[in-house]
Amino acid sequence: MDVQGTVAAGWEPVRDAFLRNFEERGERGAAVAVHHDGVPVVDLWAGTRDATGEGAGEAPWAEDTAQVVRSATKGVAAVVPLLLHQRGLLDLDAPVAAYWPEFKAAGKDRVTVRQLLAHRAGVPVLDRPLTLAEAVDLETATRAIAAQAPVWEPGTAHGYHAHTFSWLLSGLVHRVTGRTIGHWAAEEITGPLGLDLWIGLPAAQAHRVGRLGPVEEIEPPGSGALKLRPKRSVTEAYQDPDSLTRRAFGVIDPKPDENDPVYRAAELPGSAGVATARALARFYAAALGPVDGAARLLTPESLALARTEESAGADKVLLVGTRFGLGHMLHGPASPLLGPSSFGHPGRGGSLGFADPDAGIGFGYVTNGMRKTVTADPRAQSLVRAVRASLDGA
Repeated sequence: MDVQGTVAAGWEPVRDAFLRNFEERGERGAAVAVHHDGVPVVDLWAGTRDATGEGAGEAPWAEDTAQVVRSATKGVAAVVPLLLHQRGLLDLDAPVAAYWPEFKAAGKDRVTVRQLLAHRAGVPVLDRPLTLAEAVDLETATRAIAAQAPVWEPGTAHGYHAHTFSWLLSGLVHRVTGRTIGHWAAEEITGPLGLDLWIGLPAAQAHRVGRLGPVEEIEPPGSGALKLRPKRSVTEAYQDPDSLTRRAFGVIDPKPDENDPVYRAAELPGSAGVATARALARFYAAALGPVDGAARLLTPESLALARTEESAGADKVLLVGTRFGLGHMLHGPASPLLGPSSFGHPGRGGSLGFADPDAGIGFGYVTNGMRKTVTADPRAQSLVRAVRASLDGA
């Protein structure tokens, strides 16, 4: 495998781990990037751009190849309400209905912004799933989630709002700012930072995006990877059409084709963002401090909020123990990041982006090969271990 890009001295373990993912874990095409204390130290890519479709396995992954990063989008989107709070435009402890009056329907009048962001609002499902056309229409989708009755008493428990997080956050941001979340992020975050990262892919950038596809589940013996065989109860929940798990992941029906230009262009901040690994790493580095002269995104106070636990323990949707801050996943057994201060978000089946304030790390990994993993992909985990080894060897 011909790995392209650069690695700073001392960060060679990341390159070695990246190469092993192709040799031992069935990687098809991918990129990884790392910033340390605001400086790029790893920027690598290899393999082929398209994992499925006509010409799959032919076009090489280029330096600027981007991919749909699934729920890794949530970590980017979660910075938007933090910035609105930082600017005095959003009170985290106010009822969502103070900004979005329609949301108070069906017993949700006391749901706070903090609970919404921490997956405690109790609306991970819809009684009637949406078609793709309905899901990508902001007015239709936010009206549906505003009318939905919670399936547990809001604030008393947490459960991963896999897809409904898109419409919850979209509805809130639109009513606070008058702009869609994709436009707000482009104008206030990704544009100023020069990131190849979009919540709503512009047509002019579509030619750069590879096609996702399934990848063979391979894990070499003695690799040190997490043993992620799901418990029987988890497996059964994904198979049971009436379970919260199955319903949460099935709120768009039929299941959308993530390679569909309509899906990629949709402003779905919970699932459909498109990014390069370099952009994810730079984004998280900018959350921590200045990058190439650009001002840091988050104040120390906002950074403290990003890494503060709001939900922990048994997740009513994923049925494993999860930890969430204000929209970000936090380091824990179900989603290991670099360490206790880490915050970010994985994308189901592969991609990962996170920041670690204690270590000064901004990390991004994107892939076109989708595994069945939800929160801890073995390829991403091997790269995180290599980042830790590089820091330990410094």
